[in-house]
Amino acid sequence: MKALLQRVKCARVDVGNETVGEIGAGLLVLLGVGVKDGEAECDALAQKCAELRIFEDENGKMNRSVCDIGGRVLVVSQFTLFADTHHGRRPSFMEAARPETAEPLYERFLDRMRRTPGIGAVAHGRFGAEMAVSLVNDGPVTILLDTDEWAALRAQKRQ
Repeated sequence: MKALLQRVKCARVDVGNETVGEIGAGLLVLLGVGVKDGEAECDALAQKCAELRIFEDENGKMNRSVCDIGGRVLVVSQFTLFADTHHGRRPSFMEAARPETAEPLYERFLDRMRRTPGIGAVAHGRFGAEMAVSLVNDGPVTILLDTDEWAALRAQKRQ
């Protein structure tokens, strides 16, 4: 799984003329599910997103998580995080999970975030819909988390 985290002052997602999710200060999480992903990757990524210390403390250091500040989270499905651009000019999305696999993991991620103590609220987009995402990036701070990279690092350490 991949998550592109953006620390935001506010964020909103619209489907057509309807706002379906909106938050104040917190995290915008663009979430991609890959063909190799399952519940373990989903749970680990949700925990990492919730606990990642990218909010400033009283000394201006990134030392607080979204839970620590009582921040909000907006989660938007984003299969294009799995774009393969190595060949040609058109991205391939063969590594992105099919909707029937991706949607339950997206819902599981939302559930894990909702159950995380300290998170102020969890909003979300509409899975599979054409969405317009608006945000005010705070910092700017943008971080990519990739469970495939974590697995590769664990495998290297075992060797």
